[in-house]
Amino acid sequence: MCDAKGAMRKRFTAVLCASIVTAALALHFSFAAASSPRPSLISKAHSQRLSATDLAISGDLAGLPAGSVRYLSREDLLALPQVTYTVADDHNFTKPTEIGGVLLDELRRALAREPGADLVIAVCDDQYHAHYPRAYLAEHHPLLVLKVNGQLSEHWPKDAEGHALDMGPYMISHRQFTPGFKILAHEDEAQIPWGVVGIEFRDEKKFFGAIAPPRDASSADVQAGYRIAQQNCLRCHNLGDVGGDKAQHPWMVLSAWAAASPQHFAAYVRHPQSENPRSEMPANPNYDDATLRALVEYFRTFQSPEKP
Repeated sequence: MCDAKGAMRKRFTAVLCASIVTAALALHFSFAAASSPRPSLISKAHSQRLSATDLAISGDLAGLPAGSVRYLSREDLLALPQVTYTVADDHNFTKPTEIGGVLLDELRRALAREPGADLVIAVCDDQYHAHYPRAYLAEHHPLLVLKVNGQLSEHWPKDAEGHALDMGPYMISHRQFTPGFKILAHEDEAQIPWGVVGIEFRDEKKFFGAIAPPRDASSADVQAGYRIAQQNCLRCHNLGDVGGDKAQHPWMVLSAWAAASPQHFAAYVRHPQSENPRSEMPANPNYDDATLRALVEYFRTFQSPEKP
């Protein structure tokens, strides 16, 4: 009888120990699964564009060589944290409109190499570029728009300028835009491009350093012109791989014009269609003489000094 009770006691102890071990292992694997990192957003990207709505991502990407290009599907973007606003001051829309999408800074944190890749660039299908420095991201919280009035880009309204152009696959907007700075007559402008097909991440200091004036030419006018050119001119004009190429007039061409004929350069910036009726460049009628002089002085710094 004692031997039987001892055997039962041993069997019970063995079963109890096995149950404890099983529970501990289950808890361990459950915790490991919960604490293991989810697949990164960059790991979901393709090496080729598989759909017209795939978003190109490029530049300084986390875990990839500099200059790499990958493509994210719209479904991957829709799986990210979304925000929804009703906007009333975006001139791409003719009336208050509901927009939804992903904050550019959310994309930057998920995709860009840290530290350093603090500049976000929206690239449009016509090679217009919009630049979002760290200060702009922090102050204005621009949004990569995925939905308009709850609809995907196939059902978006056409462009507000009356050209019947599609505004997709993506665009950039804000909840509300309040200018953050003013330089002479140039006021901080909302960067709200449509037809966005790519997002690029770059080192802000190095990027803008490519168009910085020489130190020995950095007067107050030149510095003012430099700041204005960063936001305005760089959208359509490029210096190498810095800036947009929509205008197909590179930085050094602008420099040559400013040096050879500052009056014509200034008149063109203020009212381009009066100088060339076929120009597609937006006018800047608010730019006064001091603002235009600053731009001329800045662009002239790229010309080599004449030899005696």
